[in-house]
Amino acid sequence: MKKILWTLTFVLGLAVAASAQQARKGIAAEGGGVDDRGSARVLYWNAAANAAAGQFAVNYGRPVWRKEYDDPAAFDKMTKGRVWRMGSNFWTELDTCLPLKIGGVSVKPGLYYLGLRRSEDGSKWSLAFIDPAKVRAAHIDAFDIRKAPIWFEAPVNFKKASAMLADKLTLRMVYTKEDSRHVTMELAWGNMEISVPIEATVGE
Repeated sequence: MKKILWTLTFVLGLAVAASAQQARKGIAAEGGGVDDRGSARVLYWNAAANAAAGQFAVNYGRPVWRKEYDDPAAFDKMTKGRVWRMGSNFWTELDTCLPLKIGGVSVKPGLYYLGLRRSEDGSKWSLAFIDPAKVRAAHIDAFDIRKAPIWFEAPVNFKKASAMLADKLTLRMVYTKEDSRHVTMELAWGNMEISVPIEATVGE
């Protein structure tokens, strides 16, 4: 009887172990809570028609700056020759119903995923535009942005500040009332600052 009980216990133990191993190999879900996301939008309003004349927006996750990023060597290791997702969790998105020129590059109306690419030598930064359809087809998460093919790029201006600019990634669209079709997208995170000019084509 003891031998039978021992055998049953052993077999059950193997079954439980196999089941646990199988669970580890399976698909597990993540998330489901409320993400900290920001949105920077420019809306053009036609007062005569009392209707929208077009708009564009960038939606993004807001990661917190870490102290280790202050180290220039560590920062270079993370960014040189790499593409950063320019946010956290879900993809950073540009959604525009207007033709735009971003950094001098023409951008047609549509939805784009965005990243930020730094050159191998570290001297140049660019906004990387990624086709959402290709990302969806390949089931690529923004965490693996390096696997996503870059559609095209637009140059941006990068500089480091001497002091902390923003603890959480913060993106703003800056323009004047007198010339609202010329916008500057400004991104601040920790001591880094990215800016790029945007020109919107808006009908009367």
